[in-house]
Amino acid sequence: MKRSGPAGQWLAGLCPRCEKGRLFAGPVRLRDTCEECGLDFQQFNVGDGPAAFLILIVGAILVIGALVVDAAHEPAWWVHLVWLPIGAGLTFGGLRLAKAWLLGAEYRNAAHEGRLVK
Repeated sequence: MKRSGPAGQWLAGLCPRCEKGRLFAGPVRLRDTCEECGLDFQQFNVGDGPAAFLILIVGAILVIGALVVDAAHEPAWWVHLVWLPIGAGLTFGGLRLAKAWLLGAEYRNAAHEGRLVK
């Protein structure tokens, strides 16, 4: 039943098991379960890991972009307001992709919280 592979799943935001159900209930909020196959998405620990890395990556892109534009063109201060929607778009789009990728990776690798073996 798998058609698109892992990259296609997280790009489309599809369930890693059936590739039909949607992962997201909102722009970046995960559903509780898949509406097609019933996979419980709450069992996966996506957490804030994607957000932490995304803040660093998007911040670096924005700072480098702003410095390059400022050095090359010396625009008026208000021209730099363009970085606000660019930053928001990169953050929301990247967060959605990163959450889908991490959930899919946890599903494929049967990852679970670590436990001490007694």
